[in-house]
Parts: sequence; structure tokens; C-alpha cells
Amino acid sequence: MQTLADKLRFLYKPYVLAVLTIGYIAGELGHYLIGVTSKATAIELDYGDHACQQNHTEVERHLLSKQCADVILEHECHQQLHNGTLYCEWNYNGLGLEYQLLAGPSFIAVFTVMGVVLGFAADRFNRVRMLTVCTLVFGLAIIFQGTVQEYWQLILLRMVMAAGEAGCNPLATGIMSDIFPESKRALVMAIFNWGIYGGYGIAFPVGRYITKLDIWGQGWRICYYGTGVLALLMAVLTGTTLKEPERQSIGEENEAKAKVPLVKVLMQPRVILLMIAASIRHCGGMTFAYNADLYYNIYFPDVDLGWWLFAVTIGIGSIGVVIGGIVSDKFVAKMGIRSRVACLAISQLIATPFAFGSVYYEPLWAMITLGISYFFAEMWFGIVFAVLVEIVPLQVRSTTIGVFLFVMNNIGGNLPILVDPLAKAIGYRGSVMFFYAGFYGLSTILFFITMFFMDGPVKATAPEVTERNQVEMGHENNTFQPDDFINGINGGAPKTNGHNILNVRPSESSRL
Repeated sequence: MQTLADKLRFLYKPYVLAVLTIGYIAGELGHYLIGVTSKATAIELDYGDHACQQNHTEVERHLLSKQCADVILEHECHQQLHNGTLYCEWNYNGLGLEYQLLAGPSFIAVFTVMGVVLGFAADRFNRVRMLTVCTLVFGLAIIFQGTVQEYWQLILLRMVMAAGEAGCNPLATGIMSDIFPESKRALVMAIFNWGIYGGYGIAFPVGRYITKLDIWGQGWRICYYGTGVLALLMAVLTGTTLKEPERQSIGEENEAKAKVPLVKVLMQPRVILLMIAASIRHCGGMTFAYNADLYYNIYFPDVDLGWWLFAVTIGIGSIGVVIGGIVSDKFVAKMGIRSRVACLAISQLIATPFAFGSVYYEPLWAMITLGISYFFAEMWFGIVFAVLVEIVPLQVRSTTIGVFLFVMNNIGGNLPILVDPLAKAIGYRGSVMFFYAGFYGLSTILFFITMFFMDGPVKATAPEVTERNQVEMGHENNTFQPDDFINGINGGAPKTNGHNILNVRPSESSRL
């Protein structure tokens, strides 16, 4: 007779996915809140640029003889009147080099280094315990960000937060790839990595409206307190209710595990190309993430787009993430790993012109084109990591993810700092358009090139690997073809027990 625990066992996998995803959302909410609260934070902590901005009177932009954003000098800002009412103010605008350093490099510098360190550790130690500690660290750092009194304190705490959050992706990805089968991998990765966009999207209403409520007189600080408490709750659930899964791969059970050098894995042309393409695409996304709220506030100060940005990011972006995972999972069974990369190239190609529209048009069409862009653009993240775990061997999987994130975040996370100097040369709108939509387009080309370095359709599968095996064994790693690879490393032919080790397809192994 089945016990209640046995009957509910089927809920464990989705529960793990939920806990890991909500924890990731909390971390990313803490990460992106600065982009929405920056003006209020800058005014209180005294950092960044001053600019002429429309004040909070009920004046509509189309009735003004001159837009505040077009005024460069402070004394001219104080002279802009409409029906005898001053409609401009000279104050911190939340932008400037100090903001770009706060949003990007201060976080990325630690995040990328710790991502590699924790990726190495994830291949050797208990991932659930490590993830619990990481979540605890970034949760406390977010809470303390709400207590800062100086700019340097905010910088320091964002670095601490980055150190903790760096473990989320490599640790959680390793856990999930060991409990979910290949047939659901892209969808699961997409749902988890949606945590980035979930945290980013939730930051708009939280940062805007919670700050305005000024709960207990705390203003923007209460946003950080609440986010940090949510992260601490997820740390408790991770440490007390999740268990470390057995590390699985097919075909290695009865063989001495061959040592696969990390450098050789990373130097595969397809890994390098995927890394570069993902870095460029990440730069486009991070540019918009760090500048969206500030951009729309500057150019459309009389239109409250907070809930629109939330709806587009959470609603349409979420649909795109899930559909991207489903489409990728359906195609890969028939067309091979190459089809996943094809999905990346096509989705970004469609998204690019609409991304341009979102920073070119007036508010209504900006939100419409942003929604269309998001639907296609946000398919990319989960698919990229589904591709990555399928083209690298088990022994260095988490380490490779850590290195991949190191490169991707250093390029994609730091390049947006150039938005500020370029904006001073060609204007803020042109600068955002270049690094946001322009880099979407560039990533399309790079993903298209990467596609030709990936494996095509699967022609044969070892008879021992049944669908039941896939479900029970979890991570297959069956698109990493190591026959010639390991042969070259060990100086001899690989051992076999009547079938190819690691479920190898000999016809495709030379593609490494």
C-alpha cells in the first residue's frame, strides 16, 4: 500500500524547480532594483549626473514649448514656464558614470569570478548545501543595501550580493540536469532562467510604486528589505527540503571515467562561438534592463509606464521563454542540437526590428513593439544553457557553465558602461538603441554562424537507452561525442562493453 509520501513523490521535481526559480527571482530582483530606484537613491546618497527634468506637475509634454530633457544648462532649466508655472527642475537623474559602475561593473566583477570558483566547486561538493549558503549571502546583502548611508557602501554590498548570486545558475543548473530528462531540459532551463526576467520585470512596480508609498518613511529602502526577506525564506527551504541528486550520465556506469581536460572542452569552436554570441545578446538585454526605466522616465515623463513594463516583461516575456523551451525540445528530437541554435538565430532575427521600435516610437507603439520583441527575444537564455549542457561532458559540466557565465557576463555586463560616453556624443536615445537593438541584430548573425558547428539529426541511439532510462537517469549528455576526443587524450581506443561509451555516435564524433 502506497504511503502519502509515495503518492506525492511526483510533486518533488516541480517543487525543486519552483524553489530554485523563486530564489533566483529574488536575487535578480535585488540585482535590478537599482535601475528603477536609482533616481531616488542618487538624490539621497549624492551620486551621478544632474539634469533638467520635468517636475511632477500635471503638464502634458505635447503642450510644452520646450522639453526639459532638451535643456542643458541649469539656469535655463529654471526659466522654463508654462502658463506661469515652472515645469522643469534641476536634480539628480539617476544616470552618470557612477550609476553605470553601480549597475554593471561593481556587480559583474565579483559575479563572474565567483561564478567560475563556484562552478569548479559544484563539480566536487554538495550543490544543495552550497546553494543554501549562496542564497543566504545574497539575501542578507540585499537587506543591508536598504540601510546604506554612503555610495561606497552600496557598491560594497552589491559586490557581496554578486558573490552569493553567482552560485545560483551553475549550482541550480547542475541539480536540475540530474533530475530532469533530456526531453524536458530546454523547457526546465527556460523556466528557471526566466528568474532573470521575472526579477527584472517585478523591479518596475516594486521600485516605482513601493518607493512612492514611502512605507514607514523608508522610501526606496523598503524595496530592498522585502526582497532580502524573500531570499532568506528560499534559503531556508533550499537547505531543509531539497536533497542532493545523484550525478548521472549514461554509458559510464561500468567504465573508468575518462578525464576530460576543461581547456579542450572550452576550446571547441562551437563552444567559443556560442559564448561570443551569447555575450553579445546579453549586452543588448542588459543595456535595456539597466536603462529602460530611466529612458522612459526621461523621454516620456508624463506617462506612467511602470505597469506596462511589468506586464510586457512578466506576461509576454514569460510566454516567450516557455514557448522557446517547448519549440526547442520538440525540434531537437528530430533535427538534433543544431535545431536549438537555429531557434536562437530565428528568434533574435524577428525580435531585432521590434526592439528598435521600442526606443523609437511614442509610448503606445513603444510598448506594442516592446511586447513583440520580448516574445521572441526572451526565448534565448534557456535554450543557450540547454545547448551548453548537451555539448560538454558530465565531469566538467558545472565548471564549464561557470566559465561560460564568466565570459558572458564580463562582456555583456560591462559593455553597457559605454552607454554613458556614447550618449554624450550622439544622445541617450541613440546610445540605448545602438547597444540594445543593435546588439540583438549582431547576435542573430553570430548564432546563425554557430549553428553550422553543431550536430545535426540523431541517426541512431544505443538500444539500451529507452525512454524509461532517460526519465530515471536524468541528464544524458548524449550530444557530447567523446570517442575521438577521449582517444586522443588517452592515446588509445576507448574501452567498450559491447556498446559505445557515453552513448557515442561514431559518425558525429569527429565534429569536435
